[in-house]
Amino acid sequence: MPAALPDTQLQLRSLVTPEGELQISLVRVPVPAPASNEVLVRMQATPINPSDMGLLLAGVDPATLVAAGSDKEPMVKGQVPAAAMPGFKARLGASLAVGNEGAGVVVAAGESPEAQALLGKTVAILGGAMYQQYRSMRAQACLVLEDGTRPSEAASCFVNPLTALSMVETMRLEGHTALVHTAAASNLGQMLNRICLADGIGLVCIVRKPEQAALLREQGAKWVVDSSAPDFAEKLVDAIAGTGATLAFDAIGGGRLPGQILAAMETVLNRSATEYSRYGSPVHKQVYLYGNLDRGPTVIERGFGMAWGVGGWLLTPFLQRIGLEATQRLRARVAAELRTTFASRYTDEISLADALKPEVIARYGKAATGSKFLINPTLDA
Repeated sequence: MPAALPDTQLQLRSLVTPEGELQISLVRVPVPAPASNEVLVRMQATPINPSDMGLLLAGVDPATLVAAGSDKEPMVKGQVPAAAMPGFKARLGASLAVGNEGAGVVVAAGESPEAQALLGKTVAILGGAMYQQYRSMRAQACLVLEDGTRPSEAASCFVNPLTALSMVETMRLEGHTALVHTAAASNLGQMLNRICLADGIGLVCIVRKPEQAALLREQGAKWVVDSSAPDFAEKLVDAIAGTGATLAFDAIGGGRLPGQILAAMETVLNRSATEYSRYGSPVHKQVYLYGNLDRGPTVIERGFGMAWGVGGWLLTPFLQRIGLEATQRLRARVAAELRTTFASRYTDEISLADALKPEVIARYGKAATGSKFLINPTLDA
């Protein structure tokens, strides 16, 4: 281990006790020495994604968290809803490191040629436990960035870009020709819009505010529908008719929106029906839930025949499904278009210590569209 590196580092961890108390803490852990085929990355940028908050907050209302611990060992606490506790059985009593992805500079390397070649390089990495100051990683798992790329530009190299690309891949694999996407003004939604514009794919963008609709239209989106508008249902049908979309990805999860999307698809398909069927259109209509912005029940009011489905969709199982070669093809596109198609924008940059302040958690815990936080561990002493 080079003498210039510290022996210990700060790491953000989340724990749920058997009694249902959530404890989020900032602790000191050893700085790992990289193995032969590993590198040590000094983390400089790691985003707070909705998928990170699921592990970090464990379903606790961010506004209810309170400060605990001490200045040297800060902590925040909250109570996990009783209804959510069965889902956390496997993690009770386990202190878990948080953070899916990030970027930084390689400051130490194992003796293998692959690892040594990355010394001094700026890399993006994926693999959990990113909310810390140093992260060891297999050299082969690092995405080496072009010279001059800032870690903040590459912090979100994996989750959002690969999710957006994989949505399009899912569309193609399952025989659909166009997409519907909710929470479409998010960083991920804007990436998906740019992909669909570049690839000539019809995309219906569902947003929740007029200013979000304006943002997407400025970026070239043709079919943008505001769910807060009084004519939402009518405009949704028009947009689906204009694109022919029979596949949707919903980031909201709860509420009636998935059923509304299916009903609009059925309405469009029935317009071209040549004969009546009591079973509805035979064309399969699919909504995948990939987010949980609304933690309430998903309500499906059936009125769209029998050829439909609602299911869960996650990035990692999909990448496993398509295999390493296809995944590498997607990653190569991300690297080539990092500053264009897959550019991310952040509203706030905070330290690891800031991420434990209840008032800051209350802000990033909202997971509001257009508000994305970036943790910079180099801001911590």
